Amino acid sequence: MSLFPATNPLRSGTLPEDGGHFVHWETFGMASRPAMLLLHGGPGGGIKPRMPRLFDPNQWHIIAMDQRGAGNSLPYAGDDVAALQANTTADLINDIERLRTLLNIEQWHLYGSSWGTTLALAYAVQHPARVKGMILAAIATTTREEIDFLYGGAGMFLPEAFEAFVAGAPEGKGGVGMAAAYGDLLTSGDPTIEAAAAEAWCAWEQAVVMLDPRAEVPAEFTDPRYRLGFARLVTHYFRNLAWLDVPILDQKDILASFPAVLINSRLDLSVPFSTAWQLHRAMPQSELVAIPGSLHGTLYGPLSDAVIEAGQKFSRA
Repeated sequence: MSLFPATNPLRSGTLPEDGGHFVHWETFGMASRPAMLLLHGGPGGGIKPRMPRLFDPNQWHIIAMDQRGAGNSLPYAGDDVAALQANTTADLINDIERLRTLLNIEQWHLYGSSWGTTLALAYAVQHPARVKGMILAAIATTTREEIDFLYGGAGMFLPEAFEAFVAGAPEGKGGVGMAAAYGDLLTSGDPTIEAAAAEAWCAWEQAVVMLDPRAEVPAEFTDPRYRLGFARLVTHYFRNLAWLDVPILDQKDILASFPAVLINSRLDLSVPFSTAWQLHRAMPQSELVAIPGSLHGTLYGPLSDAVIEAGQKFSRA
């Protein structure tokens, strides 16, 4: 399927300062239609211009928010380590609620990709009355097992790239330990060390994503400022397991109430398919869509098609 045509924002703005952060948001589509909140990946990925185009602007009120430290929100993590302060999952959930209140939205649907699926689920568990349904693609719940696999076990499939990744932070012990070791380098205060660590971290991220021959090269990874901001935020969240004291999959009683479409590639090394399967089992109202291959991005290819189809299904309902 083709992405929907690009449209100009209906509104844009910045949430009032909180904890030193100014969170940027935009809306698209039709304000009279049901609301769809877009939660980007990373952490640190920011809203991409193509992301709102996954949803029909004639059927949805589309809301895009750059999470703290990312995109057009300030301070930007690629410029200032202060962006990591007052920047936790709880802070992001609070921003989502502040934005919902500002836009006078009673309930909305959630779309999340990769890390955005963790954030969508964490928000839904805390504010179930505000969520009508979810479209989750490349599903992650940010557990120790998932992080240990992505920055440890996945190296068995890409040994040459993983060897270079480990060499960038040889004091790291694999998995969560690699996130911690890189996080220290990325906030060392030495610009040369920080830039080298960001380049090495993003080279591994790119190697995993590019495992599928249909994948598109993440163009942002050529930008040193983006690499530094992205790597700082990813390591900041993953070394702390996103501060999720209660694992998302342990909250089945709440999850069971949500209709959802869950989309995952069978062989995605970034987010093992078993996570999507466990979430599907915890959400009896969900539909699980398995995509052949190892695609991770949702702005092209069959993952994009599945998201578009899910959005149309929800809009008809």
